[in-house]
Amino acid sequence: MIYRNLRLNFLITQISNADNQAMRVISRRRLREFWESKSGDSIAAKSKLLAWEKIVKSASWDNWSDLSITYPNADLVGNCIVFNIGGNKYRLIARIMYESERVFVLKVMDHEEYDRRDPSRKNQAKWVDECRCHQPPPPRKLKSIR
Repeated sequence: MIYRNLRLNFLITQISNADNQAMRVISRRRLREFWESKSGDSIAAKSKLLAWEKIVKSASWDNWSDLSITYPNADLVGNCIVFNIGGNKYRLIARIMYESERVFVLKVMDHEEYDRRDPSRKNQAKWVDECRCHQPPPPRKLKSIR
């Protein structure tokens, strides 16, 4: 009960701090493509993903520890975060750049796709390579000054 109250207080603080500092979700297109692909479950997928997006946009995480208070069921896999969405029905893979307050949505999938293994890669989950979770983030593009 104490943990739940701490978590609720943290979430309230995060939402009230939304004006000062907030995460930016890049990009909603991947979320939309996923829920549109779920013909029989589109409405449920959309509502769960939009609820996730709303919480993330109002968060001000400085590190993994902050994130894990908001999402205690999230997992850290290499440089990626795996969010369990909709009671573990969907998985959202993201890369988070805490300093620049950006959340890059890399992949959204259902539980079945998440569990698929690649026999040629020592039975590792296929999405780990697709999302490049064990590789450093791509270099930041510098804007040229003219």
